[in-house]
Amino acid sequence: MASSQAPNGAPDALQSLVATSGALILQLEDVVHKISQGQTPTTPTTPRPQSIDALSLAHDSATLIRAHATKLSLLIINEPFTPSAIVKVLQELVAGPIPGIASAVQVCDAERHTAVARQDLAWRCYRVLKELRGLVDVIPLDGKVLSAEKKDGAGGDKGSITLTGVVWAACDDVILLKNMGVASLLVKKVQQYRDTLQDVLDELKEWKEEGEEEQVGGEGDGEGDEDGVEYVTSQLDTTHLSAQDMLDDLMSTRHIPRDDPDKIRERLDSCLRRLRLTTLLYAAIVKRRLKVLPPLPLPQPLAGVDAGTPAPAPVTQRVDEVMATLKRIPEHFNEVACSFYELEPDAIDRTMDSCFFDAFAASEMLAKPWQGEKDEFTEWVGKFQASIKKPD
Repeated sequence: MASSQAPNGAPDALQSLVATSGALILQLEDVVHKISQGQTPTTPTTPRPQSIDALSLAHDSATLIRAHATKLSLLIINEPFTPSAIVKVLQELVAGPIPGIASAVQVCDAERHTAVARQDLAWRCYRVLKELRGLVDVIPLDGKVLSAEKKDGAGGDKGSITLTGVVWAACDDVILLKNMGVASLLVKKVQQYRDTLQDVLDELKEWKEEGEEEQVGGEGDGEGDEDGVEYVTSQLDTTHLSAQDMLDDLMSTRHIPRDDPDKIRERLDSCLRRLRLTTLLYAAIVKRRLKVLPPLPLPQPLAGVDAGTPAPAPVTQRVDEVMATLKRIPEHFNEVACSFYELEPDAIDRTMDSCFFDAFAASEMLAKPWQGEKDEFTEWVGKFQASIKKPD
């Protein structure tokens, strides 16, 4: 029996399925997004056996979603408009890959995969669901294929072609994670943190060099500061000086005074030396610890084995603890840089102490190898810690 037809629109079956599909995606999207933020969702998805490979399930689900999104994209822009074909694609999505990609996040537990990998997978899967919902939302319900404007986009709205491309990109990110593996994901993140540290180091070095050049070319203590402020003030009523120009001019005069009564220069030299050491620590952690991680996910513990003996902290717990610290250090070094730019010795000391304490702690967390008590990196950590504690 043919589906009933809504007046001047698509069959009731299509309209109903579009609504229920969108509602399901939105519900799962909310759950997965909470997991990506480190929260525990109040409405869990359907649990799957822990024996399932979470990354493989996510990979396969994303691959299917990508293929079905392509079919859906073609069906809504090409004549003749075939509601039954669209219904079939939506039914297949709802029956398999949509709940599958959400379930993959659920079975990617922190104890076996690390919390970092769980949250990263959740974020990638959240983007797939979010972008897929955007494509489902533009399925025409008027019984006609999309107009050229809705296909190509108009008035700032994304067209269906763009929406399809965004779904593809989100699915590719999930597929890539499976191909990378957890260890490579961790390496990539630490390298990104190190790049941020290097940026801070370069900016501080440049700021120091600018101040030294200014002193060589200046004519007296403090005169450059006063002249710079006076110049900016005198230009406030002109139309040729932008707000950014004024900020740049004022900031460019904030350099260490020639007499340096607060010993800012001495602090800066110490900071630069120890910041270089910290960037070396990141590189050493990548090479000596993360690239030799035991295979993740960890195997499931056997029930009842050694139940009365406290288990040592698993590798994943060590990884999560050190990753949180390694992520925090570059963020705090930005505060260090701001303290130098403001020439505030108390703030400089406070923020530097916090950063270098974290660097010391990160090295301590990974001083021992994943198996055993000592290796070459353990000895290097001892030297690093001795150097990082020295103020000069």
